[in-house]
Amino acid sequence: MTVKIVTDSVCDFPHGVAKELGISVVPLNVRFGDEVYRDGIDMTAEEFYRRLQYDKILPVTSVPTPATFAEIYDKVAEETDEILAIMLTSKLSGTYQVAVQSVGLMKRKCRVEVIDSGLAVMAQGMVVITAARAAQAGASFDEVMDITRRNLKRADMRAAFDTLEYLRRGGRIGAAQAFLGSVLKINPIIMLKDGVVQPAGKERSWSKIIDYLTRFVTSHSCIEEMAIEDAMCPDDAELLAERVSPHFPKERIFRSKTGPVIGTHTGPHTLVVSVLGDK
Repeated sequence: MTVKIVTDSVCDFPHGVAKELGISVVPLNVRFGDEVYRDGIDMTAEEFYRRLQYDKILPVTSVPTPATFAEIYDKVAEETDEILAIMLTSKLSGTYQVAVQSVGLMKRKCRVEVIDSGLAVMAQGMVVITAARAAQAGASFDEVMDITRRNLKRADMRAAFDTLEYLRRGGRIGAAQAFLGSVLKINPIIMLKDGVVQPAGKERSWSKIIDYLTRFVTSHSCIEEMAIEDAMCPDDAELLAERVSPHFPKERIFRSKTGPVIGTHTGPHTLVVSVLGDK
Protein backbone atom coordinates (compact mmCIF):
# COMPACT_ATOMS: atom_id res chain seq x y z
CA MET A 1 0.00 0.00 0.00
CA THR A 2 1.08 3.59 -0.66
CA VAL A 3 2.26 5.63 2.31
CA LYS A 4 -0.21 8.43 3.06
CA ILE A 5 0.69 11.88 4.35
CA VAL A 6 -1.25 13.90 6.92
CA THR A 7 -0.46 17.49 7.86
CA ASP A 8 -2.14 20.61 9.27
CA SER A 9 -3.62 23.69 7.63
CA VAL A 10 -0.73 25.98 8.60
CA CYS A 11 1.07 24.66 5.51
CA ASP A 12 -0.90 27.24 3.49
CA PHE A 13 -1.00 25.01 0.41
CA PRO A 14 -1.94 26.56 -2.93
CA HIS A 15 -5.41 25.55 -4.08
CA GLY A 16 -5.66 21.98 -5.29
CA VAL A 17 -2.21 20.78 -4.20
CA ALA A 18 -3.37 18.63 -1.27
CA LYS A 19 -6.04 16.89 -3.36
CA GLU A 20 -3.64 16.28 -6.26
CA LEU A 21 -1.05 14.64 -4.00
CA GLY A 22 -3.49 12.80 -1.73
CA ILE A 23 -2.47 14.79 1.35
CA SER A 24 -4.98 14.90 4.23
CA VAL A 25 -5.07 18.30 5.94
CA VAL A 26 -6.26 18.70 9.54
CA PRO A 27 -7.68 22.21 10.01
CA LEU A 28 -6.73 24.39 12.95
CA ASN A 29 -9.39 26.75 14.29
CA VAL A 30 -9.82 30.52 14.35
CA ARG A 31 -12.31 32.02 16.77
CA PHE A 32 -13.94 35.47 16.77
CA GLY A 33 -15.71 35.58 20.12
CA ASP A 34 -18.14 32.63 20.11
CA GLU A 35 -17.78 32.01 16.38
CA VAL A 36 -15.37 29.22 15.48
CA TYR A 37 -14.09 28.70 11.93
CA ARG A 38 -12.01 25.83 10.58
CA ASP A 39 -8.95 27.14 8.78
CA GLY A 40 -9.32 26.71 5.03
CA ILE A 41 -12.85 25.29 5.26
CA ASP A 42 -15.31 27.71 6.86
CA MET A 43 -13.66 31.00 5.92
CA THR A 44 -11.46 32.08 3.03
CA ALA A 45 -8.26 34.02 3.61
CA GLU A 46 -9.79 37.07 1.93
CA GLU A 47 -12.86 36.96 4.18
CA PHE A 48 -10.65 36.55 7.25
CA TYR A 49 -8.41 39.54 6.52
CA ARG A 50 -11.37 41.81 5.81
CA ARG A 51 -12.82 40.87 9.17
CA LEU A 52 -9.45 41.15 10.93
CA GLN A 53 -9.16 44.78 9.85
CA TYR A 54 -12.65 45.91 10.78
CA ASP A 55 -13.93 43.64 13.56
CA LYS A 56 -13.47 44.94 17.09
CA ILE A 57 -13.17 41.33 18.29
CA LEU A 58 -9.61 40.07 17.99
CA PRO A 59 -9.40 36.47 16.77
CA VAL A 60 -7.64 33.68 18.62
CA THR A 61 -6.47 30.33 17.31
CA SER A 62 -6.85 26.84 18.71
CA VAL A 63 -5.62 23.36 17.89
CA PRO A 64 -7.79 20.57 16.46
CA THR A 65 -9.39 18.23 18.97
CA PRO A 66 -8.03 14.71 19.46
CA ALA A 67 -11.30 13.41 18.04
CA THR A 68 -10.76 15.41 14.85
CA PHE A 69 -7.30 13.94 14.39
CA ALA A 70 -8.43 10.39 15.17
CA GLU A 71 -11.31 10.67 12.70
CA ILE A 72 -8.98 11.80 9.92
CA TYR A 73 -6.41 9.11 10.78
CA ASP A 74 -9.13 6.45 10.63
CA LYS A 75 -10.40 7.72 7.29
CA VAL A 76 -6.89 7.69 5.81
CA ALA A 77 -6.31 4.21 7.29
CA GLU A 78 -9.09 2.90 5.05
CA GLU A 79 -6.64 3.35 2.15
CA THR A 80 -3.30 2.47 3.74
CA ASP A 81 -1.64 0.81 6.70
CA GLU A 82 1.14 3.44 6.98
CA ILE A 83 0.62 7.12 7.76
CA LEU A 84 3.26 9.82 8.17
CA ALA A 85 1.96 12.97 9.88
CA ILE A 86 4.09 16.10 9.51
CA MET A 87 3.01 18.88 11.88
CA LEU A 88 3.91 22.52 12.42
CA THR A 89 6.49 23.44 15.02
CA SER A 90 5.59 22.35 18.53
CA LYS A 91 7.27 25.52 19.87
CA LEU A 92 4.37 27.62 18.57
CA SER A 93 1.38 25.28 18.81
CA GLY A 94 0.09 22.24 20.67
CA THR A 95 -0.97 20.64 17.36
CA TYR A 96 1.95 18.22 17.30
CA GLN A 97 1.21 16.98 20.82
CA VAL A 98 -2.47 16.44 19.97
CA ALA A 99 -1.49 14.65 16.76
CA VAL A 100 0.64 12.23 18.79
CA GLN A 101 -1.97 11.66 21.51
CA SER A 102 -4.73 11.05 18.96
CA VAL A 103 -3.06 7.96 17.52
CA GLY A 104 -4.22 6.05 20.59
CA LEU A 105 -7.84 6.98 19.84
CA MET A 106 -7.90 5.35 16.42
CA LYS A 107 -10.41 2.59 15.73
CA ARG A 108 -8.45 1.09 12.85
CA LYS A 109 -5.04 -0.57 13.02
CA CYS A 110 -2.40 1.44 11.19
CA ARG A 111 1.20 2.48 11.65
CA VAL A 112 1.26 6.22 12.34
CA GLU A 113 4.44 8.24 12.87
CA VAL A 114 4.19 11.93 13.78
CA ILE A 115 7.02 14.37 13.01
CA ASP A 116 7.49 17.82 14.53
CA SER A 117 8.62 19.80 11.49
CA GLY A 118 9.93 22.77 13.46
CA LEU A 119 8.45 24.78 10.57
CA ALA A 120 5.27 26.51 9.43
CA VAL A 121 3.71 28.04 6.31
CA MET A 122 5.00 26.77 2.97
CA ALA A 123 8.43 25.94 4.41
CA GLN A 124 6.54 23.12 6.11
CA GLY A 125 4.29 22.73 3.09
CA MET A 126 7.12 22.04 0.65
CA VAL A 127 8.55 19.35 2.93
CA VAL A 128 5.09 17.76 3.02
CA ILE A 129 4.71 18.03 -0.75
CA THR A 130 8.08 16.36 -1.32
CA ALA A 131 7.13 13.53 1.03
CA ALA A 132 3.81 13.02 -0.75
CA ARG A 133 5.49 12.94 -4.16
CA ALA A 134 7.93 10.32 -2.94
CA ALA A 135 5.08 8.24 -1.53
CA GLN A 136 3.13 8.46 -4.79
CA ALA A 137 6.27 7.34 -6.65
CA GLY A 138 6.31 4.16 -4.58
CA ALA A 139 8.85 4.97 -1.88
CA SER A 140 8.70 2.83 1.25
CA PHE A 141 7.72 4.28 4.61
CA ASP A 142 11.33 4.41 5.79
CA GLU A 143 12.39 6.07 2.53
CA VAL A 144 9.70 8.73 2.88
CA MET A 145 10.79 9.30 6.48
CA ASP A 146 14.43 9.70 5.43
CA ILE A 147 13.52 12.15 2.66
CA THR A 148 11.41 14.15 5.08
CA ARG A 149 14.07 14.36 7.78
CA ARG A 150 16.68 15.51 5.24
CA ASN A 151 14.38 18.15 3.84
CA LEU A 152 13.46 19.53 7.26
CA LYS A 153 17.08 20.69 7.50
CA ARG A 154 16.94 22.25 4.02
CA ALA A 155 13.74 24.28 4.45
CA ASP A 156 13.92 27.94 5.43
CA MET A 157 11.63 30.96 5.33
CA ARG A 158 11.46 34.67 5.91
CA ALA A 159 8.27 36.58 6.68
CA ALA A 160 7.89 40.34 6.52
CA PHE A 161 5.00 42.49 7.71
CA ASP A 162 4.28 46.05 8.74
CA THR A 163 3.55 45.60 12.45
CA LEU A 164 4.44 43.33 15.34
CA GLU A 165 1.21 44.15 17.14
CA TYR A 166 -0.56 40.94 16.12
CA LEU A 167 2.39 38.74 17.17
CA ARG A 168 2.55 40.56 20.49
CA ARG A 169 -1.15 40.14 21.16
CA GLY A 170 -1.02 36.47 20.29
CA GLY A 171 1.97 35.80 22.53
CA ARG A 172 3.97 34.19 19.68
CA ILE A 173 6.60 36.87 19.38
CA GLY A 174 9.42 34.97 21.11
CA ALA A 175 12.87 36.47 20.60
CA ALA A 176 11.44 38.89 18.03
CA GLN A 177 10.27 41.04 20.96
CA ALA A 178 13.65 42.74 20.57
CA PHE A 179 12.01 44.71 17.77
CA LEU A 180 9.58 46.29 20.20
CA GLY A 181 12.29 48.49 21.68
CA SER A 182 12.65 50.42 18.45
CA VAL A 183 11.16 53.91 18.30
CA LEU A 184 11.53 53.95 14.53
CA LYS A 185 8.86 52.95 12.05
CA ILE A 186 10.16 49.61 10.87
CA ASN A 187 8.99 46.66 8.84
CA PRO A 188 10.11 43.58 10.79
CA ILE A 189 11.39 40.39 9.17
CA ILE A 190 11.25 37.12 11.08
CA MET A 191 12.37 33.54 10.61
CA LEU A 192 11.92 30.27 12.44
CA LYS A 193 15.02 28.96 14.17
CA ASP A 194 14.77 25.73 16.12
CA GLY A 195 11.01 26.08 15.73
CA VAL A 196 10.84 29.49 17.42
CA VAL A 197 10.15 32.93 15.95
CA GLN A 198 13.41 34.86 15.72
CA PRO A 199 14.25 38.31 14.33
CA ALA A 200 15.93 38.15 10.94
CA GLY A 201 16.11 41.84 10.03
CA LYS A 202 14.19 45.07 9.74
CA GLU A 203 13.74 47.63 6.99
CA ARG A 204 12.22 51.10 6.88
CA SER A 205 10.37 50.69 3.59
CA TRP A 206 8.53 47.96 1.74
CA SER A 207 10.85 48.32 -1.27
CA LYS A 208 13.73 47.46 1.06
CA ILE A 209 11.75 44.42 2.20
CA ILE A 210 11.59 43.19 -1.39
CA ASP A 211 15.36 43.73 -1.69
CA TYR A 212 15.97 41.76 1.51
CA LEU A 213 13.77 38.84 0.49
CA THR A 214 15.44 38.75 -2.93
CA ARG A 215 18.86 38.53 -1.28
CA PHE A 216 17.58 35.74 0.95
CA VAL A 217 16.55 33.71 -2.10
CA THR A 218 19.75 34.35 -4.03
CA SER A 219 21.87 33.36 -1.03
CA HIS A 220 20.98 29.73 -1.83
CA SER A 221 23.32 27.93 -4.19
CA CYS A 222 20.72 25.31 -5.07
CA ILE A 223 16.93 25.62 -4.84
CA GLU A 224 14.68 22.61 -5.26
CA GLU A 225 11.37 24.31 -4.48
CA MET A 226 10.23 27.84 -3.66
CA ALA A 227 7.00 29.40 -2.44
CA ILE A 228 5.77 32.97 -2.13
CA GLU A 229 2.63 33.74 -0.15
CA ASP A 230 0.94 36.95 0.89
CA ALA A 231 -1.97 38.08 3.00
CA MET A 232 -3.35 41.18 1.26
CA CYS A 233 -0.41 42.34 -0.82
CA PRO A 234 -0.56 40.35 -4.08
CA ASP A 235 1.28 43.06 -6.03
CA ASP A 236 4.27 42.75 -3.70
CA ALA A 237 4.21 38.96 -4.09
CA GLU A 238 4.21 39.34 -7.86
CA LEU A 239 7.08 41.84 -7.73
CA LEU A 240 9.13 39.47 -5.58
CA ALA A 241 8.42 36.59 -7.97
CA GLU A 242 9.68 38.73 -10.84
CA ARG A 243 12.78 39.77 -8.92
CA VAL A 244 13.82 36.21 -8.08
CA SER A 245 12.91 34.71 -11.46
CA PRO A 246 16.52 34.84 -12.77
CA HIS A 247 17.46 32.59 -9.85
CA PHE A 248 14.42 30.28 -9.91
CA PRO A 249 11.80 29.90 -12.68
CA LYS A 250 8.76 32.02 -11.92
CA GLU A 251 6.35 29.40 -13.27
CA ARG A 252 7.64 26.87 -10.73
CA ILE A 253 7.10 29.08 -7.68
CA PHE A 254 4.23 27.95 -5.45
CA ARG A 255 1.89 30.91 -4.92
CA SER A 256 -0.58 30.92 -2.05
CA LYS A 257 -2.28 33.02 0.61
CA THR A 258 -1.12 33.20 4.20
CA GLY A 259 -4.03 31.53 5.97
CA PRO A 260 -6.14 32.74 8.91
CA VAL A 261 -4.15 30.87 11.60
CA ILE A 262 -0.87 32.54 10.66
CA GLY A 263 -2.63 35.79 9.73
CA THR A 264 -4.04 36.05 13.24
CA HIS A 265 -0.48 36.59 14.46
CA THR A 266 1.05 38.52 11.55
CA GLY A 267 -1.75 40.78 10.33
CA PRO A 268 -3.10 41.67 6.90
CA HIS A 269 0.07 43.01 5.26
CA THR A 270 2.30 39.94 5.21
CA LEU A 271 4.73 38.60 2.62
CA VAL A 272 6.45 35.23 3.06
CA VAL A 273 9.07 33.46 0.96
CA SER A 274 10.04 29.85 1.67
CA VAL A 275 12.88 27.90 0.11
CA LEU A 276 13.72 24.23 0.01
CA GLY A 277 17.37 24.12 -0.95
CA ASP A 278 20.98 24.48 0.09
CA LYS A 279 23.07 27.47 1.03
